[in-house]
Amino acid sequence: MSSRERILGRVRRALADVPRDDTPYERAVPRDYLREHGERSAEETVELLAENLADYRAIVHRCADGELPKLLARLMAERGSRSVLVPPGLPPHWIAAVDATRVPDRAGSTPHELDRVDSVITGCAVAIAETGTIVLDGGPDQGRRRITLVPDHHICVVRVPGQVVSSVPQALGRLDPARPLTWISGPSATSDIELDRVEGVHGPRTLEVVLVD
Repeated sequence: MSSRERILGRVRRALADVPRDDTPYERAVPRDYLREHGERSAEETVELLAENLADYRAIVHRCADGELPKLLARLMAERGSRSVLVPPGLPPHWIAAVDATRVPDRAGSTPHELDRVDSVITGCAVAIAETGTIVLDGGPDQGRRRITLVPDHHICVVRVPGQVVSSVPQALGRLDPARPLTWISGPSATSDIELDRVEGVHGPRTLEVVLVD
């Protein structure tokens, strides 16, 4: 018997005495909590996102859609990146001006190969203003989860205001729980018992977020 079968067996036994006409879970649990804290305009929501992203030590940039290719090229050049990992559904014009070797998102890529990549550029599924969190769901412009965990430098493009919500409950309403969700609040970091902060332990050391209007 596999671990999966054992777990499902325990769930079935736990539910054995639940009547078939019992109240469905989505109605049994009241969800009358606040959907967001306060009322904000779309512009105020984007400003709050930028503020909280910066508070988590992400580097935030703002630009118009037509300025994005040049901005991405500048960010890559300033970092000295010679290779960039590109998800298959990333809009080609985003990186048209980037002077770096394109590395495809391949299922067979090893952690060692991904570690040699200088930068990765992705889109996102949704961004949460109140928590300064970006959520990836493995969509075509985001690629496999590991491509945003192994390389040391991640540039994430957020379309505003369309991809920005105020709160976590609003974000959950947009996300499919069956997809591989990665929640990112700033660059990867941890602290030891002396509270010495170390970045880049289990994810990118540098997170740059581009808010594209």
